[in-house]
Amino acid sequence: MEAPHLSVLSAGPGATVQDGGRFGFRRYGVTPAGPMDWAAFRTANLALGNAPDAAALEIGPGGIELVNASPGPIGVAFCGGGFSWFRDGQLAGAAARLVLTPGAHLAARPGVAGIFTYLAVVGGLRTPVELGSRATYTRGGLYGGMLQGGDFLPLAEDAGTPGDEAMIVAPWLRPDLDAPLRVVVGPQDDYFDAAALDLFFSAPFKVTAGDRMAYRLDGPAIAHSRGYNIVSDGVALGAIQIAGDKKPLVLMADHPPTGGYPKLGHIARADIGRLAQLRPGRTCHFAQVSAETARVALLALEDAVVTTQSFCRPLRRVVALAGLPPSDRSPWSAVGNHRLR
Repeated sequence: MEAPHLSVLSAGPGATVQDGGRFGFRRYGVTPAGPMDWAAFRTANLALGNAPDAAALEIGPGGIELVNASPGPIGVAFCGGGFSWFRDGQLAGAAARLVLTPGAHLAARPGVAGIFTYLAVVGGLRTPVELGSRATYTRGGLYGGMLQGGDFLPLAEDAGTPGDEAMIVAPWLRPDLDAPLRVVVGPQDDYFDAAALDLFFSAPFKVTAGDRMAYRLDGPAIAHSRGYNIVSDGVALGAIQIAGDKKPLVLMADHPPTGGYPKLGHIARADIGRLAQLRPGRTCHFAQVSAETARVALLALEDAVVTTQSFCRPLRRVVALAGLPPSDRSPWSAVGNHRLR
């Protein structure tokens, strides 16, 4: 019998396989990678009963089209970024758990906001493990790369149906993208005087460019009081570097292991997904918080995501809600032969 797999018909920029990340190798220059919006990524997995960090697809603004090339049905779940998903040409919503019959097509198209969406499959993707992880690091070689038409994605032998088809109506999938991003200052905040720090936390900044390595922000110049070169040290997800141009650069999932610019602060882990979903041209603001406040926010979001199954509503019920007047709806019921080696 043919092994279960998904076949990629087409994929735009930014489509990769990710899992929870590759840890323990930064001292060798290997970054963790992993999802840009970890809460949406885990939600897709948990909707299927997978481990929260099982390998799944991260799909960027170019979208994707796939076909179930398996001999039997497979269970999938998708969410994040406000994308529109289509099963066999019919709109399936932005966040749902579905069954794909053999030969069924599934496509994702970006919506009006958001950059990344996620597709999980029952049992997780079974692409090769490198250094303990299936996460793609596109700059790292070892077959790392974005998906393209003709790729196929091996699945678990038991990638069958996930139970009832359902819409995922979790409120954290619709964050307020205009809310301030929480920041814990340091470790090189002493390279900036009080006026520079006050300016950073009071002024708006615009996302001008970005990829999985970093997001570049434009706004008022954040002047250094002690120069902009430091002895290179370790950097972490969400680090806010201020380089010689005096503009913030926020390190994302594919950040390098070290950096040589002063780090004014770090985006709270609970908010990193909100930043990841900001398209170029969007404006953001920052709010200073304590490390304890950031920790509590992270634990609260992690605890919420664990309850994903309780936010899965039978598909027929949500479809019925869609026919009601807007005032009667719940606010969350809207609806080449290159192979991975």
